[in-house]
Amino acid sequence: MGSPVFQPLYQQIKALLTKSLISGEWAPGTAIPSEMELAARFGVSQGTVRKAIDELAAENIVMRRQGKGTFVATHNEDTTKFRFLRIFAADGSKKLLDNKLLSCERAKASAAIAKLLDIKTGSAVIEIRRLLLFSNKPQILDRIVLPLASFKGVTAERIEAYNGSMYRMYETLQGIHMVRSEERLTAVGADAETAAALKLKAGTPLLSIERVSYTYGDKPMEWRLGLCLTDDHHYLNHLD
Repeated sequence: MGSPVFQPLYQQIKALLTKSLISGEWAPGTAIPSEMELAARFGVSQGTVRKAIDELAAENIVMRRQGKGTFVATHNEDTTKFRFLRIFAADGSKKLLDNKLLSCERAKASAAIAKLLDIKTGSAVIEIRRLLLFSNKPQILDRIVLPLASFKGVTAERIEAYNGSMYRMYETLQGIHMVRSEERLTAVGADAETAAALKLKAGTPLLSIERVSYTYGDKPMEWRLGLCLTDDHHYLNHLD
């Protein structure tokens, strides 16, 4: 039997704060208690609480606002609602983003997607296909898969009502806040279906972005495949 793994006190407090977020004690966009209040609640020093909150802030789970306190991060703010969108115009221009829903259907999870979403193969899922258009030009064909058990409120009508960030819709309708994602990028040629959707010739080079997004507690909640035309756009990521 192995020895118990030591966990620093601030990491234990971070885990307790995350547990409160998972339970919904503090909703996205709302303030959490002050460091002094949390220190009293958990019976630790303010410095320990501060270090735990520092890590949550670095992971974009909470946001500090000078003179106002610490707030749970939300996708409802203009500065964060497109946080995971990394495709930008090559010339730096700001282009109008729009969405066109192609389909929203119930399906069964394949073995590969079930593994990524940590659900059973054949579990009920919602599969969404949509186009992202920049200044009316089809730029990205998205395929999105969500576990039905967690997203029963997602319908075609509601997706169209939230013409913008899917993550904002998840948060507002389902109370599910995405905190991070993992992406895998590859170069592919457009198949016939993708070429028709993006109004291209079959075989046109595209950037394939496979993404898994996670909510609190590192629970995977969304699988997404974006097929992106990059003739006048590029993928931009900031590395700190």
